[in-house]
Formats: sequence, C-alpha cells, structure tokens
Amino acid sequence: MAADAPHTPVLLAPLLELVAPVTGRWLDGTLGAGGYARGLLEAGAEHVIGLDRDPLALALAADWGAACAERLTLVQGVFSELDRYGTGLQGVVLDLGVSSMQFDRPERGFSFQKDGPLDMRMGQAGPTAADIVNTASEKALAEILFVYGEERASRRIARAIVKARAEAPITRTLELAAIVERCLPRPKPGQVHPATRSFQALRIAVNDELGELHRGLMAAERALAPGGALAVVTFHSIEDRIVKRFMQARAGRGGRGSRFAPEEVRPEPRFEIVTKKPVGPDADEIASNPRARSARLRVARRTAAPAGEIAASEVGLPEISGG
Repeated sequence: MAADAPHTPVLLAPLLELVAPVTGRWLDGTLGAGGYARGLLEAGAEHVIGLDRDPLALALAADWGAACAERLTLVQGVFSELDRYGTGLQGVVLDLGVSSMQFDRPERGFSFQKDGPLDMRMGQAGPTAADIVNTASEKALAEILFVYGEERASRRIARAIVKARAEAPITRTLELAAIVERCLPRPKPGQVHPATRSFQALRIAVNDELGELHRGLMAAERALAPGGALAVVTFHSIEDRIVKRFMQARAGRGGRGSRFAPEEVRPEPRFEIVTKKPVGPDADEIASNPRARSARLRVARRTAAPAGEIAASEVGLPEISGG
C-alpha cells in the first residue's frame, strides 16, 4: 500500500461512470478516509450513509464531514447489518480489505514492515491476531494460512509459529514477519514480501472478512431499491470469486451440475449484472496509486424481486475446520 497515496479511492472514476446517474440515498459500507462518500456526494447523491466498523474512521470523518453534514450520516457498524441503517437505497458501495489509514498506523498491527502490537482488529474489539497465533492449533493455523492467504508453505509456517511460541508468546508484527521470512526463500526483485499472504490470512480470520462479505451482500440486496446499484471493489481472488458467484447466482446465471440434469426452476432474478467482466485500473491509476494494481470492480443493479438468503457454499465461501 503506497505511502504517497494514502487516501486515494480505488477505481472511483469507473465506478461513478458505471452507476450513473448518481441520485438519491447511498450507503458507503467502508467509509475509511471518505473517498467514495465524497465522490458520491460530488457526483449528485442527495445523501450518503458512511458506514465503518472502525471508530477511527468516524473520528477522522468529523473534520471533512462538517462541510456536508446535512447530506452525510456517519454510522459505526458492519457489512452484515448495513440494511439496519438504510433501506430503499439507490446504491451501496463496498471497498473490501484494509484501509490505508489502518495499514499506515503501526499501533494497529496490520503491517509486516512496521513494528507494532500483533492486533489487526478493524473494529478494535474482540480477539486479536496475537490471540490466534498463540492459541490456535498447528493444524488450524496451517488451514487459515492456506485457505485465506493461499500460502503454499502454510504447514511449514504453522510449525515454525508453534515452535516459536513454545519459548515465548508472539506479540509483535515484526516478530511474526521474521518467523515467516525464515520459512520462505528470499524474494526476487518485484516479488511481494514473504509475509504478505500470512498477514492477509490472519487479518481475514481476525475480522471474519469473508463471512461479513457474504452476509453484507445479502444485506445490500435487502437495502437496495429496484434499480439500485451494488458496486464492490475487491483486492484478491477469494473476495472477487465470492462477489462474482453472488452476482451470477442472484442474476439467475448459476450453472447446472450436469448438462443432462433437468432444468431447475429458478427464482426471479434479484440483480442484473452490469459488468460482464471485472473492471481493473488503467495504467495511469496504477502509476498514481500502486494500491490499485490488484483491485477489481463488479457492479450489478437490483431488480424488483423479493430479497432472500443465499448459502455460503453457493458463493464459494471457504471453510476453516480448525482442530
């Protein structure tokens, strides 16, 4: 995450173009530094509900939000409950992953390049990454690293973590990063830091990010008015797969297990897909904001069909068995 672009909203321009015209009431589910909320207000939204699970985001928004206080409502909450804060919405925007202001503060414990407590809690409540690292079984640790971080050396890293914590609890970010680094080859120029996938996996586990995404997509379905837009920006393949499968399933595009199987009676589509393929950043955006490199945007529009539930397995939500 680039230090020279700490508050740049990723893919804002194509997002606004795809959801145009921007009118009525919107909900920004990841307020962060306010980039999307301000973009929506400037584009014509009558009112924006700025939602974030991190109290720091709301505290920082008090300054820039003062100029548009009549058109902006700030709420601390999570994706899965977003329909509690607004219904009949013209749009919902979700920017997934860790925000720059969280990543750039060592005391939050998200960075493997800055020393800080091994925390990683977006909402600053509940178990920390240190709790998981020091109490989970070797099997559970390996599964978290492999499933959430797609780390191929997950078993080797989990074994090293368990060995290290037997001597003393692992409580600092650089301490954990060093353990991971010793398990992997030295990266070649241009490759990511060896601890990238492990820290991603722990962050996802600490904050139940994929579970919140699954439930948040269903909450957005309940909150949107017919014709309302759902725009989701993802940063890695697991998130993008969940969003893709949700939109396909809700648009009635799910496939049959076999071409010889009888055609299933499908419910009326709840969404119409706007982006046939995910939209990525152009060269100019990557140059000005390297954080955008892995970002992907998907957009769908709500139909008038009643909202409903969708199983975690149907959207490809990975499971951690633990043990």
